[in-house]
Parts: sequence; structure tokens; C-alpha cells
Amino acid sequence: MNGILEKIIDEHAEHLLRLAYFYVKNRHVAEDIVQETFIKFSQHDYEERGQLRAYLSTLTINKSKDYLKSWHYKKLIFQEKILPVQAKKQRDELIEAEERSHIGAAILKLPLSYREPIILYYYEEMKIAEIAQVLGIVENTVKTRLKRAREALKPHLKQEEWEVLGHE
Repeated sequence: MNGILEKIIDEHAEHLLRLAYFYVKNRHVAEDIVQETFIKFSQHDYEERGQLRAYLSTLTINKSKDYLKSWHYKKLIFQEKILPVQAKKQRDELIEAEERSHIGAAILKLPLSYREPIILYYYEEMKIAEIAQVLGIVENTVKTRLKRAREALKPHLKQEEWEVLGHE
């Protein structure tokens, strides 16, 4: 099992890190979330009923949402509003590349309810039905949120970037 787990981590850690970062906007917290995801995955017997990537993504999303609801996060946000921190944050090349991209920066500015479907649809390449299942909402709500997110992104993106998101 140990060798299999290492292979799964190697294959999925990078995209799970990116996914968690899009939620929490903090590299170190995203790393912790991915680590907790793999710990939880290793402690449960996974039955191959669907795609492993979708299952791990769902675990990561749930852990990210739990963090955003946590007392620690709310306290941190409160402290940052009162005492702005000027510390430099360490970032690896993956995260810096995402932030440098106009699309990634624009997506990070969206509210969470719009950010989730965009990330799952374009970055995780999930179908609308899968997104609805992962988020626990109906398909029409997913479609509406995708549409509104695209509308919110349109003024921030150049024509070439917009063509990537506007293919529907």
C-alpha cells in the first residue's frame, strides 16, 4: 500500500495544491490541506467506483472549506485587517506562475461561490453534473454561477484570454 500511496501522491499532489491554494490563498495552509487530504485518504479504504482525481479533489475542497470556516482563519483575517502584515511570503514556481497569469489573478478575486465552479470546470475539467455533485448544488445553479463568473471576469481579461473562457 505504501508504494501505491506514494505513486498517488506523486501524480496528484501538484494539482491538489493548486486547487487548495485557489480556495485559501495561502501556500503553507494549502500544503497542510493537501497533506491532511492524503492522510485521510490513506486511513480509509478507497473503493474504485469513480475517478480517483475527482475523489481527491472533493476531499481537498472539503478540507479547504473547513479551513475557511475555522476560528483560526477568521481570527487571522481579523488580525490582518487591524494589523497589516508586511512579511514576504514564500512561494514556489507553481504558485507564482498562477498568480502572474491574468486569468489566475482575476479568478482569485471572485467570490468563493463563483470561484469554485470556474476552478472545477476549467482547471479540474469536471463536467457540470460532476461539479453539481461535488458542491452539493443543482446543475442549473452551477450553470448560473459559471455564467456570472465569466461575466465578472470579462472586464479584467484581454481578448485572447477571454476566448479561453468564452468557448461555450
